[in-house]
Amino acid sequence: MSKLRLTDIKKSYHSGETVQALKGISLEFRESEFVSILGPSGCGKTTLLNIVGGLDRYDEGDLSLGGRSTKHFKDRDWDAYRNHSIGFVFQNYNLIAHQTILQNVEIAMTLSGVPVSERKQKAKAALESVGLGSKLDKRPNQLSGGQMQRVAIARALVNDPDIILADEPTGALDSQTSVQVMEILKDISKTKLVIMVTHNADLAEEYSSRIIHLRDGEVQSDSNPMLNDKTGYEQQSSSGAEKLSLGKTSMSLVTAASLSFKNLLTKKGRTLITSFAGSIGIIGVALVLALSTGLSNYISKMQSETLAGFPLTISENVQQIEGPPDSAAGILTGNSGGKDDEFPNGDVLYSHDSAANTQQHTNVLTASYFDYVSKIGQELPGAVNAVTYGRDVDMNILAKGDKDVVRFETTVNASPDMSPGFGSAPTYWQELPDNEEFITSLYDFIGEGSRYPTAENEVALVVDSYNRLDQAFFEKLGIFTENEEYKLSDFIGKKILKIVPNDQFYTEKENGIFAPATAESYPELYEDADGMELTITGILRLKDGNASSSGYLSEGIVYTPKLTDYIVNDSAKSAIALAQQASDRDVVLNTPFANEQAKDARLRALGAVTTPSSINIYPKDFGGKDEIKQYLDAYNEGKSEEDRIVYTDMSEMIGSAIQTVLDTVSYVLIGFAAISLVVSTIMIGIITYVSVLERTKEIGILRSIGARKKDISRLFNAETLIVGLVAGTLGIVISYLLTLVINSVIANLLSIEGIAQLTVTHSAILIIGSMLLTLIAGMIPARAATKKDPVIALRTE
Repeated sequence: MSKLRLTDIKKSYHSGETVQALKGISLEFRESEFVSILGPSGCGKTTLLNIVGGLDRYDEGDLSLGGRSTKHFKDRDWDAYRNHSIGFVFQNYNLIAHQTILQNVEIAMTLSGVPVSERKQKAKAALESVGLGSKLDKRPNQLSGGQMQRVAIARALVNDPDIILADEPTGALDSQTSVQVMEILKDISKTKLVIMVTHNADLAEEYSSRIIHLRDGEVQSDSNPMLNDKTGYEQQSSSGAEKLSLGKTSMSLVTAASLSFKNLLTKKGRTLITSFAGSIGIIGVALVLALSTGLSNYISKMQSETLAGFPLTISENVQQIEGPPDSAAGILTGNSGGKDDEFPNGDVLYSHDSAANTQQHTNVLTASYFDYVSKIGQELPGAVNAVTYGRDVDMNILAKGDKDVVRFETTVNASPDMSPGFGSAPTYWQELPDNEEFITSLYDFIGEGSRYPTAENEVALVVDSYNRLDQAFFEKLGIFTENEEYKLSDFIGKKILKIVPNDQFYTEKENGIFAPATAESYPELYEDADGMELTITGILRLKDGNASSSGYLSEGIVYTPKLTDYIVNDSAKSAIALAQQASDRDVVLNTPFANEQAKDARLRALGAVTTPSSINIYPKDFGGKDEIKQYLDAYNEGKSEEDRIVYTDMSEMIGSAIQTVLDTVSYVLIGFAAISLVVSTIMIGIITYVSVLERTKEIGILRSIGARKKDISRLFNAETLIVGLVAGTLGIVISYLLTLVINSVIANLLSIEGIAQLTVTHSAILIIGSMLLTLIAGMIPARAATKKDPVIALRTE
């Protein structure tokens, strides 16, 4: 059975005018013979060879191998055909310059999926068979012309093809070397079909077993034709001959990367310059992200450390601003613009209701809600630092000062005719949370014997980082000396405060009116009243290194929740509290209440209402704050608007404003850095296109040994990925070094450590992003590479 048969093959080229290169060639070849095709230039020799090799396509006719037609071949079938059935030997050798000769021979097998160990063994054997076993690691430019042609022959043989196609194999060799090559080809023809195109008639006559002459695209003569029944062959061919099945070829990403990497190594300078240019955008974005991350962490740390002073607050009355204030009707005419215009002109004056766009929401704090909040520490143990409750109960505290006993005012703007605590905020007097661990994580105890207050009759002093207390605080204690320095031992363990019960502090007058104790009676009350003396157990000072300047606790005296419980329980049973509950008039001021809220405030001040009026929840950090808010929001699900409990986030406005500014600056800087990324991406695309032009011949070589179009695309995609990897890595390394410089400068100027922090995640994302950008940039040049005609590509120098 014949190996190869051509039936009425026609081929034309159209480039302005139509040139018919082959005019119905019909030839049949034996399984093993040495065929030389002779003829003048332009007679169609090379075209015929390219059609037999699957590099070019015939227009009409049929080419069959082993009786199997190629009429219905697709691109992938021709690729597999070249890889498995054809071995090319070219006049100009067509070796890949940046590969060793062993790798040049191996490459055909990488496309056919031969394992690495077997691949190397076969390549060595093929090179040894042509006498080059000692030059495996040489590159093509280190060999002579004859040696390079023997490498090409070894490459053609290594996949054990059925047919060897030689296009002027001796055209670039001297006579002695030509003879050596012809001897090798003649030896190969003993077991394979060798078809050679040549102009050297002498060598063809001496070594060939068959000579075919072509002229003007037609066979002129055939010295040893096959005498088969043409009619029978045509019937076999036209009766739906079996399609040739050769499997498929595929270049792995590893092979593509290896080829591209070695090509880049031959141009180290350009590759490094390209990578550095590509890294500039990465450096810009990396530095912006590093500064943004460092600043965010710094701000988060500051906010977290100062968060104790900004709790989530739940109070009975919450004012919600719904929008900008609306103007009421104008009271004067002559307006030159609308009444909603800002900075109006003309003789105009308007009135407006400042509360028109605010809504007073009343939180109904029920026992079930207090129970729900009390479980927050169990439900969110990692989110909550402390929960405190505001009672608004009035505490009748007397202080024994230097010369006299004074009232220790716990309110701002308190006056003799108004009960302390009524409508005022406390100062120098603060309740501790029921979380000793939280407080001790923020504060140190200073002074010998200083400890945390635990009992209801124990309190502590809070000083600032300079061990100072405001002079006004000492005056509240009745200490009026000019002394600016005290010893810690002057206070630790001392009893200078006393709680006086309501029944002894208030005296009932006629008509159910109660009068508070006067200043003249304070010494007597301090000595004789059945009250509770408070012992100062320790002095608290903010820990060194805490970013907060004021911390959770304000300066002054702090007491335990147990003291609040004691006072509330005692005050609730007092005569004044019971009298106030039964009266619609203020039993201290002897005036009617303006509204229910005013009465409720008085009842709370006297201890008649024991339920808390507010709740403060202190998160551990901003992540914990979000969890707490979700927990509180869950309580409101399914409830009507009036039944919902609204909380106030004291830190949200500050935190969101700072973060908004930071994000805005980051986005702007990233935008500028992105411009350089775009520029570098375009540049990489241009350089990749240049690489395609430079490697055109390599593209032709790879196509000739069976590489698919997608394999060529993969080759250049691998190259751009490598460039992107180098550019990204280089950018990250330079950025990291720059962050060290930036951190050092900022630390020296502003004493802020680690202001630029390039994270591993950001580094990985930027490197991957760099690879993706260069891949995108190289897609158009890579696509252009796949469209290269392999025949034209092989002719490129």
